[in-house]
Amino acid sequence: MYEVILGIDDSERRAIAQAETVADLPNAAETVHATLFHDFTENPTGASVHQMASVRRAKEHLEEAGVAVSLQESSGDPAQEILALAEERDADLVCLAGRKRTPAGKAVFGSVTQEVILNANRPVLVCSPSEAED
Repeated sequence: MYEVILGIDDSERRAIAQAETVADLPNAAETVHATLFHDFTENPTGASVHQMASVRRAKEHLEEAGVAVSLQESSGDPAQEILALAEERDADLVCLAGRKRTPAGKAVFGSVTQEVILNANRPVLVCSPSEAED
C-alpha cells in the first residue's frame, strides 16, 4: 500500500481539494491508504478529529472513491506533528493544501506548508482549491 498523509486544517474547501487530489492518483482505490491528520493547536473544548467537518468531508470523498482511510490527531506545532507522523508511518507522500498569503503574511505568521516542504525527507504534494470555487 502507498501511504499518504493529508494534513487537514479547518477549511472544508481545502480538505476536499486534498481528497480529490489523492483520489485522482493512479489506481488510488487499490493502492492508496490515506491518513487524514488534524493538529489541534488550541482545543479548549476537547474536540476530536472525528468532529471536524473538514476531516469528515475529506473522508467521505475518499471513501466514495474507494480509498482506504484512517484518522489521526495530535496537538502541538502542526508542521512538526505532520513531519513526525510521516516519519512514524513511513509515508510515501504528504499532501497539504496551500493558502494564498501575502509575502508579509508569510513572514509574520509563518507557513505550515513551507515548513513541511523545507524539512520533509519525503515527497510533499501541495494542492489548492480551484479558483472557480472561491
